[in-house]
Amino acid sequence: MNRLSAMRIRLLDAAESAEQLDDAIGRVRTVAQQLVKPAPFRRLLSGTDLGHPMHPVLVQLPIGLWTSAWVLDLMGLGKTRAARSLVGLGVLSALPAVASGVSDWIDTDEAEARVGLVHATANSTALACFSVSWFRRRGGQHSGVFWSTLGATFATAGGFLGGHLAYSLGVGVDTNAFETGPDEWTAVRGNLPTEELVARTVDGVRVMVATTEEGRFALADRCSHRGGPLSEGSLEEACVTCPWHGSQFELVTGVPTRGPASIPQSVYENRVVADKLELRRGENRALRRRAV
Repeated sequence: MNRLSAMRIRLLDAAESAEQLDDAIGRVRTVAQQLVKPAPFRRLLSGTDLGHPMHPVLVQLPIGLWTSAWVLDLMGLGKTRAARSLVGLGVLSALPAVASGVSDWIDTDEAEARVGLVHATANSTALACFSVSWFRRRGGQHSGVFWSTLGATFATAGGFLGGHLAYSLGVGVDTNAFETGPDEWTAVRGNLPTEELVARTVDGVRVMVATTEEGRFALADRCSHRGGPLSEGSLEEACVTCPWHGSQFELVTGVPTRGPASIPQSVYENRVVADKLELRRGENRALRRRAV
């Protein structure tokens, strides 16, 4: 392992294990929960209707605008109106990106919450630097280029941590992404469910089975948002509500009807044969196919 890789691993491990951040996380979370509390606002920030987390989509705007301004700076055009406009538009577009990131972060815990706080701090510092840059450029001061460069440095660090949150820690990733159910009718373990909500296991996958007046429905038991057990939730108007963060999913389609979840639940076909419940799920995604 080279020195750069070793340093990167040590820094990430330090951020994940920094328990001294937990008090600050609790205080910030309390304030943040109030800011994004209105259900329609949270639904928008989470990307529930988009079917995809909103934060990765929104961050592209400030990144692109600030990068374009940086290119003009390299060309010696940092004092132009175009460069100033790009920096200003980047600042404005960063605000909804920050709000969506906060919405995602408040449902994280432990290592994910700690790295998320450092990620947010780096990006907030970048936002402050670019804001100063805009004011400096407006006054015709060359120091605006310096503040943009400093902001880009913090934004790069924040982006690296954001990548770690998504690709290494799985924040924003469908928690059912690598679980596969049987593609042939397979009997579940246990008796035929008669309870309103119950968990069953089929082919090594935990499935929530809901029994209602309209029929019997089966969804992946792990909430796609943060992995909460849907079988311990509640039924309401043909939907199941996650007990952890309140996400709600249609029983028929698995589509989220209320955030913070944005990714649908896996839906299983079901039938009863000789008093045994059988399930199956057709799946075309290669990563869900077991190697063995």
